[in-house]
Amino acid sequence: MTIATIRRTSLAALALFAATSAQALTLPTNALVADSVQVFSDDAMNAFALFGIKVTALGNATPVAGTTNSFALPITSVTAGWDLKIKSGDAKGSALEFSREVAGVKKALTLANFTINYEKGQVLADATAKGGVTSKQAVVYNYTVEQPLKLKYRFPLSITLDETLSNLKLDSEMLKKFNAALEVNEFLSNAVIPQISFGALEQDIAVKFRKKAVSTKLYVPAP
Repeated sequence: MTIATIRRTSLAALALFAATSAQALTLPTNALVADSVQVFSDDAMNAFALFGIKVTALGNATPVAGTTNSFALPITSVTAGWDLKIKSGDAKGSALEFSREVAGVKKALTLANFTINYEKGQVLADATAKGGVTSKQAVVYNYTVEQPLKLKYRFPLSITLDETLSNLKLDSEMLKKFNAALEVNEFLSNAVIPQISFGALEQDIAVKFRKKAVSTKLYVPAP
């Protein structure tokens, strides 16, 4: 691929982003190098250890190499309004399974098909207890913006957009789902979990293509 072709591709992607934003449309990003990285805090990892919880990446999600607390969730689409402000971002097809064993039996809660709702400051996901019914787009976290979305350009062809959302606090209703699905000690869980931040979400979108586009098919946990 020539430099001219790459330049045209980059400019076309930016033009498409601007055009779709102006019309409050959704821009597919599953073919771009675009990831949301869930970085669990030390407090969250200690809480997982306390309750014997294991976190497993499923679907499009993958563990970040060299870490034990970070998972990459490919961003499959971004929706913006006429004012060019991002309204939401989706990571369809990505899932994180939280599991533990109780008397030799696996208990699990799977969060899948994540959405960041920028208007409400919330992270949503489909929540499914093992063998249970899925709660579609339930609120998982409330967050604060540590680093607002910003565009970086490096001559001649490097264009990226990145942001950091921090202080992820587990929603009270989601805590109930965790307690029920994983059968943890509710008194201890309710005393510990609301006090901690689950870490941060780091979004990084580059105007360049993946070797292979990720699937946008919704992740459905096995029964």
